[in-house]
Amino acid sequence: MLTYAQIPWLALCAGLTGVGLVLSFLLLRRRGAAAGLRMAAWSLLPVAAYLTGALPTLWQIGTAVTGFVAGLVLNPMVWAGVAVAGVSVVLFLVSGVLRARRTASARKAAPAASAAPAAPAAPAAAAVRQGRPNAVTQPLPQRTPGASPKPGKSAGPAGDDDFSDIEAILKRRGIG
Repeated sequence: MLTYAQIPWLALCAGLTGVGLVLSFLLLRRRGAAAGLRMAAWSLLPVAAYLTGALPTLWQIGTAVTGFVAGLVLNPMVWAGVAVAGVSVVLFLVSGVLRARRTASARKAAPAASAAPAAPAAPAAAAVRQGRPNAVTQPLPQRTPGASPKPGKSAGPAGDDDFSDIEAILKRRGIG
């Protein structure tokens, strides 16, 4: 196995940069300035790493990652740990699905009539105090979840039902 000191880094970095600059010139001619300049930027990185002294750190990172991956691939104990982690992820996902089902069924089982509609007394009183008795609005009709549509309405998509409510409000106000 090669050590860091056994590699002629200046020659290697200069060679990589030279080859990269030649390729960047070819890209400049074939694909345009943007591709050529991007390749030139990548080509200058090996020499920059050598000149700044970052190569020993990059070497250590590379050998650490390589050692970790080799230990992961060749060690059956690690694969057992990966399998246990996979089972854990599956259990988390299943428990989330079960929890969502339980809360959905609890919402359906709750009585729909238990929620009393709130009275809009405060906005109405404020409008009267400000001298705008015509600004008092009538409360919108309250709907309970799961209630069937009124007999006069067609069974269309939910969006049509929303617009019919708006139309009814506008008609009550005399706006068309």
